[in-house]
Amino acid sequence: MRPTPGWFRRDEAVHRTLQLIAPLLIVLVSVATQTAVSGQSGTSSDATRVHWKPLDMAQLKLDDKAPLKWNVYQPDKKDKKDKKKDSNLVLVLLGHRYLMLDTKARLVFGVPVSDLQPQGTDFESGDLAQQTREIPSTDWTERDVGPAELYRFTLGDYGRVLEVSLPHMPDLRPFY
Repeated sequence: MRPTPGWFRRDEAVHRTLQLIAPLLIVLVSVATQTAVSGQSGTSSDATRVHWKPLDMAQLKLDDKAPLKWNVYQPDKKDKKDKKKDSNLVLVLLGHRYLMLDTKARLVFGVPVSDLQPQGTDFESGDLAQQTREIPSTDWTERDVGPAELYRFTLGDYGRVLEVSLPHMPDLRPFY
């Protein structure tokens, strides 16, 4: 069988077209890969972001007296899988000073105001638990006092007793 007279020209035209399109395809694939990689790194930094919401029913005492200016915040738990995540973290405004408490590890960290980005009454921050900002604390006690969990400890730099009462939801499982 003999090839048709124009077959060589068609294959040559396809080859030239591929030579022109190949570099463009390589550039598009590399741009798409870089975008996907940078998108993944953005989501991992979003995963380390903490959204702090104020607790309405929380109470704070410094040496058995309420400070003039105070507030208590806990991480916002939007997803059901995040309910246990960061449940041991508490952000406390004490006067003009912010402290982050890790109630599980029984640690206190000083928080610079520059690390907190205000969003209305809420805050957003990155990881606030840094060893260089740790504040010495002693005499930690934790008690369940009915509708709240009471944490009491002595701040090493003040030498004063801080008491934080965090409300918790009652266990209503027996009523179902």
